[in-house]
Amino acid sequence: MTADDQGREGLHTIPMEGDDITAKKDGGVLKLVKREGTGQELPMIGDKVSVHYVGTLLDGTHFDSSRDREKFCFDLGKGQVIRAWDIGVATMKVGEVCQLICKPEYAYGSAGSPPKIPPNATLVFEIELFDFHGEDVSTDEDGGIIRRIITKGQGYSKPNEGAAVEVTVEGMLEGHVFYERELKFEVGDGDSFDLPTGVEKAIMAMEQGEEARFTIKPKYGFGTTGNEKLGIPGGATLEYKIKLTAFEKAKESWEMNTLEKLEQSAIVKEKGTQYFKEGKYKQASVQYKRIVSWLENESALQEEDEKVAKALRLAAHLNLAMCYLKIQEPGPALENCDKAMNLDSTNEKALFRRGEALFAMKEFDKAKDDFQKVIQLYPSNKAAKSQVALCQKSMKEQHEKDKRIYANMFQKFAERDSKKDNKSDLKKSGDESMDVENGETEAAE
Repeated sequence: MTADDQGREGLHTIPMEGDDITAKKDGGVLKLVKREGTGQELPMIGDKVSVHYVGTLLDGTHFDSSRDREKFCFDLGKGQVIRAWDIGVATMKVGEVCQLICKPEYAYGSAGSPPKIPPNATLVFEIELFDFHGEDVSTDEDGGIIRRIITKGQGYSKPNEGAAVEVTVEGMLEGHVFYERELKFEVGDGDSFDLPTGVEKAIMAMEQGEEARFTIKPKYGFGTTGNEKLGIPGGATLEYKIKLTAFEKAKESWEMNTLEKLEQSAIVKEKGTQYFKEGKYKQASVQYKRIVSWLENESALQEEDEKVAKALRLAAHLNLAMCYLKIQEPGPALENCDKAMNLDSTNEKALFRRGEALFAMKEFDKAKDDFQKVIQLYPSNKAAKSQVALCQKSMKEQHEKDKRIYANMFQKFAERDSKKDNKSDLKKSGDESMDVENGETEAAE
């Protein structure tokens, strides 16, 4: 600190008071509670926190305030704010107001933050904590998987699909522990260990050594059916405490040469088929998606390799379509059928499964066209003939239903118009009566 800085801070009007809350106990962050908060829970690493603050230099000069703006939000412990804030806010309860005195090494250091914060400045913040909540790590960011970090991990790398992981998992429902195991498995195989998809997605958001609590909604848990084996009812929101002890990432597409991609694709295809036979359609789809990701953009292949790659991609899309049909998701099934037909425009399975997807989407006329094309190209396909008859029946039923709807609609319109006409006639009759009464009044006068 320069002599000028010392002189400036020597004139401070704010007393240096409060508890030292630094891990080193070096006096770098002093905390003074001005108003107690409520509850017992404190924010955790990664939580989204919402605060108001007023920033002041030691001489009383205000340099910033959120009070005339909307609340300030940030992710705790992620380096989005000065170190003193990450340390201090982690000790606060909701509703608490505190003062933090932050030495330069926990604030803006020797550089300061011109023009308002000089070099080597000790800063004073009054902070009010309004709210905090866990980090949403779900794919769709729909609040389905919320993380609260207990112990921060190391590094920035995270497990990917197919990574070999070592984890400790504890599952809880309403305070009751229903699952407690140390596991080694590949991400994508979690179902074999009675883990829902949400747990695997949670693991893929973790760093090595991290321990965290996850709240998993039914969509990412055991859905509306629950899990009888584990005693989980349908629609249950679950809590999991997970520690990622170690992991080894699966090779990404760009890390493999063509031969490795083809070899790995053949391996995961067999893995997917085994899952499919066991009725584990979501797990099977994970394996087939890996084939697509590895091979769909592969170019400049030798002729023989190109044939093998095309056959693997075609099988992957056909099998994905079947998986999606099994779990009643016709939209993605249709998409994969179209991709299969880009590889083989007259493929029997692609045409038939596209027809099934369209039928499930109540596109009966389009579905019938696909089934008829199957019959045209593959006359011995009896299932397609049955599906054509089913489409015709469904189209007829839909037509009759539409007729009833429109008939009722027209009837309602007619009744409404009739009421309007009646009201109009009544009004006209009333007007004529008034004319007669007015005329008689005038005659009497």
